[in-house]
Amino acid sequence: MQQQMSVITLGIADLGRSKRFYAEGFGWTPVFENDEIAFYQMNGFVLGTWLQGGLEADMQRGGLARPGAFALAHNVASTEAVRTTIDRLKGAGGRVLREGDAPPHGGFRGYVADPDDHAWEIAWNPAWSIDARGLVTFGL
Repeated sequence: MQQQMSVITLGIADLGRSKRFYAEGFGWTPVFENDEIAFYQMNGFVLGTWLQGGLEADMQRGGLARPGAFALAHNVASTEAVRTTIDRLKGAGGRVLREGDAPPHGGFRGYVADPDDHAWEIAWNPAWSIDARGLVTFGL
């Protein structure tokens, strides 16, 4: 079976607040939106933000909890870009979970929660390349 992911969908409480975070914080533009959901075309998959009640109804699974035991990651090209991105996300309604610093395994990273408490790692890793399309390659 092919190793690929098509869509990640996050349950959210307020679509306008969520769109502000992703548009002003990351600079992303939805490729589709309605009153309940916004889809963002990413580098090889789609990120969806869907009002939690609609997502629960679609899954036929109530009681989805936030925060979850996961972190999404956005890699950038430098340590300064980590700091700048964290600041921009904070200004767009995010909450800083961890300021940028250097972990023992190398690189530089920090964490920001979106308005619905989904954790985003903002990271620079010198061993990971990012091509012009935004595709990240593990290792050199």
